[in-house]
Amino acid sequence: MAKLYFKYGAMGSSKTAQALITKFNYEERGMKVWLIKPATDSRDGADIIKSRIGLSAKCSPISAKDNIYDIFINEHRDCDVIITDECQFFTTKQIDELRMIVNEIDIPVLCFGLRTDFLTNMFPASKRLFEISDSISEIKTICECGKKATVNARLDDKGKIITKGDQVCLGGNDRYIAMCHKCYVDRINKEKEN
Repeated sequence: MAKLYFKYGAMGSSKTAQALITKFNYEERGMKVWLIKPATDSRDGADIIKSRIGLSAKCSPISAKDNIYDIFINEHRDCDVIITDECQFFTTKQIDELRMIVNEIDIPVLCFGLRTDFLTNMFPASKRLFEISDSISEIKTICECGKKATVNARLDDKGKIITKGDQVCLGGNDRYIAMCHKCYVDRINKEKEN
């Protein structure tokens, strides 16, 4: 039986690289992959998924109004697996649609994304994945202190941590840094003093 997988990690944990390597592995065995991402993530182009280490592939962008189940049935029914990147930007309804594909069509769906935002609040889609996924695994990365990073700290143009703003603000190493919670809190307190 197919499963719904959620593979999450902090910024810089190589989630996208792992998604693209997984795509390659399926294709190397002659299987067809439907690679998707939320249209919200247009950093590298509307229909491109690109990792920090330079791996990239064409994908189908999914808008918040799209029904993933219907698109799959009508256009990608011949696929053997669905792989998603930046899944935290899907709607909770779209996560339920991915679940429905697993249940009704019996193909695996692998979701790669963030658990929490820059204020350590869970993204709604990530919360839904924690609730309904068959397999949940963390892709680990480390803080500059050497401890496991769990926080996606958002930085301003001067490199200071931002503690207010919209939940979604696209960016990479220029805008975010992965930190352990202790370093995150210590740095916020230190920056308040200065």
